[in-house]
Amino acid sequence: MKQVILLVFAAFSLILSASSQEIVKYAPPGFDSLRIDIPHGKIDTISYTSKTVGASRRALIYTPPGFSKKKKYPVLYLLHGIGGDEKEWLNGGKPQVILDNLYAENKIEPMIVVMPNGRAMKDDRAGGNIFDSAKVQAFATFEKDLLNDLIPYIEKTFSVLTDREHRAIAGLSMGGGQSLNFGLGNLDKFAWVGGFSSAPNTKRPEELVPDPETAKQKLKLLWISCGDNDGLITFSKRTHDYLYEKNVPHIYYIEPGVHDFKVWKNGLYMFSQFLFKPVDVSGFSRYTMLGSPPSTNVRSAKYPQILPDNRVVFRIKAPDAQKVQIDLVKKYEMARDTGGYWIVTTDSISEGFHYYSLLIDGVALVDPASETFYGMGRMASGIEIPFANGAYYALKDIPHGDVRIKKYYSKVTNSWRQFYIYTPPGYDINTSKKYPVLYILHGGGEDERGWSTQGKTDLILDNLITENKAEPMLVVMPDGNFGSGGLAGFNENVLRSFENELKQSLIPFVEKNYRAETDAKSRALAGLSMGGLQTLYAGIKNTNMFAYLGVFSSGWFANRPELANPQYDFMKANATMINSNLKSLWISMGGKEDIAYNNCKIMLSKFDEMGIKYAYSEYPGGHTWPVWRNNLYNFAQLLFK
Repeated sequence: MKQVILLVFAAFSLILSASSQEIVKYAPPGFDSLRIDIPHGKIDTISYTSKTVGASRRALIYTPPGFSKKKKYPVLYLLHGIGGDEKEWLNGGKPQVILDNLYAENKIEPMIVVMPNGRAMKDDRAGGNIFDSAKVQAFATFEKDLLNDLIPYIEKTFSVLTDREHRAIAGLSMGGGQSLNFGLGNLDKFAWVGGFSSAPNTKRPEELVPDPETAKQKLKLLWISCGDNDGLITFSKRTHDYLYEKNVPHIYYIEPGVHDFKVWKNGLYMFSQFLFKPVDVSGFSRYTMLGSPPSTNVRSAKYPQILPDNRVVFRIKAPDAQKVQIDLVKKYEMARDTGGYWIVTTDSISEGFHYYSLLIDGVALVDPASETFYGMGRMASGIEIPFANGAYYALKDIPHGDVRIKKYYSKVTNSWRQFYIYTPPGYDINTSKKYPVLYILHGGGEDERGWSTQGKTDLILDNLITENKAEPMLVVMPDGNFGSGGLAGFNENVLRSFENELKQSLIPFVEKNYRAETDAKSRALAGLSMGGLQTLYAGIKNTNMFAYLGVFSSGWFANRPELANPQYDFMKANATMINSNLKSLWISMGGKEDIAYNNCKIMLSKFDEMGIKYAYSEYPGGHTWPVWRNNLYNFAQLLFK
C-alpha cells in the first residue's frame, strides 16, 4: 500500500442544498466581468470638510442603477488596506461591476457605497513608508473622521437612510480591522459589519465585543472572512473563536486563497447579498467553503477541517485503496475522486476530544495529518472539536503549572514504571509550601498520558486555581495497567495489584520526592471507567488514606457477581466507617448513552440500600473525554476545603 498522504487543497462545490433553498457559497465565473446588457451604477468623487484632520478630504461614492434623489438608500462604507487609498477598491476590486451584476440578478438591495480614504491625516496619500507610525495611527484616527465628519456629510448631502439598521461597514486587510474595530465599537451606528482578511490592527476580541449580549441584540450580521493561505488568518480565527465561545451569531467564511483581491472581491460579492434585508441566523454556519484545521492537526496540515457547525471534512490520498472509511463516533464511507483522493464530510461531532481512525481496506490506521494518542489499546488519531463552553480548559494568559514525567522503580511489580505529575503555579518558587494530592486514573486502553494529553488536566487546574475555584494541588497521573488487559482479564487480583502499587510504591514515592501533604484529608483518588473501578476498590477499602473519591463513568459490573459482591459485602459491613471517613464520594456519568450507565445505576441502588452516602452528577456526552474533562473540572472544586 502506498503511503497515505494529505491533500493540501480541495475544490468544494459552489452550492449547498439546504432544505428546499440553494445557498450560494462562492462567486460564479463572470461575477466581476462588465456586462453591457444591464443598467449600471455610477462612480463619483466627492470632497468633504474634515474637522478631525483639518483639511478637505476625498472619497468615492457609488450610486446604484436607477438612482433617484426621491428615494432614500442604505449606505455601505467600504474601506481599503494599508497600502491603498479611496481608489484601491475601484482599481483592484471592481465593486461597481460586482454590484451592478448583482442588481441585475435581483440579489442585493439598492444601496449607496462610500469608499473613503481611511488614512486620516493631511497627507493621506499611500506614498513613502506606509508602515510609518504616524500613518498607521492615522488609520485609528479615521474612526473620529468617519463618525464626526464623513457620515454627517453623506447624510446631509445624499438621500440616505440614517438609522443604524441601514448603515454597514466593511473593509479589506487594514480596512477589515478598522471595520471590526469601528463597527463593533459603535453598535449604535452600525448593524452590519464585515472584515475581509482583517489585519493586525484588529483589536483583541475581548475588546471588540466586551458585551456579547448587547452584540447579539444589535448586530444584524457580523461577517469575518479570509483566505486559507493568508498569513493573517490568525486574527480572523481568534475573533471567530471568541464569538463562538460567547455564542454571538456570525459568519466565519474561509476560502482557498491568499491576501489579495481574488479573496476580497468574493468577500464583497458574498457580504453584499446579506445587507439591508432579513437574515436567517440559523443558516450562518453553512456559509463557508473551507473549515478550520483543528488544534490536533500536525503542523501545516490542512485536513481534517472543522466546519462552523462542527461537521468534519476529511480528505486523504490513497490511490490504490479499494475502500476507505473514517471511524469517528460512527463509521463514514469516503468517496474517491479521479485523482485518487478520498473525501467525506461527517455529521456534526460533539464537543471536545475524540479518537478516530482511518480504515483503509479494513485496516485501522492513524491519520498522518493528525497528532496521535494512546487510546483504544493502541496509538490512534485524535481530533479536538471546538466547544462554546470550553473556556475552563482553554489556554489563557495566566500563571501556569507544569506537567512533569517521573520514572520510578516499583518493588511491587519489580519493574520501572512512570507517572505524570502536575505541579501548580508557584510550586518551584515557594519551596516551603506543601500541597494536597489528587491521584487520578485513566481508563482501559489508555495509560498515564491520558489525563495530561487527552484530559487537559493542567489547563483545567490552572484556570480553576487562578479563579480561586480550586485549591492549589499536585495531581498524580499514574499508569493503572496491570495484568493482561481487557475485561476478560480484569479481576480482583488485578485490582489488588493496583491497590498494592498505589499504597506501597506510588504514594510513598510521591510523598518522598514532592512536597505533598501526607494525611487523609489531603489525599483524593479518582478515575474514569476502569480507573473508576480501581477508585472504588482501592478507595473504599482505604478511606483512612483518602477523604475524597471520584468515580467517573463507572460502576461495578452487574453481570459479574463474583467481582462485585465482595465489594458490596465490605461496604455493607463498614458503611458507618466509610461515611464517617469520606468527605465526598462523588459519582458522575455521561448520561444514558454512557456504556457504564446501567452498571452505575444498579450500583447506586445498592449504595442506597446500604446507606452509603454519595453525590451523583450527570453530564451528557457518553463514555468520552469531553465528559471526563467536565468531571475533573467539577470534582476538583470540591477538594481539600
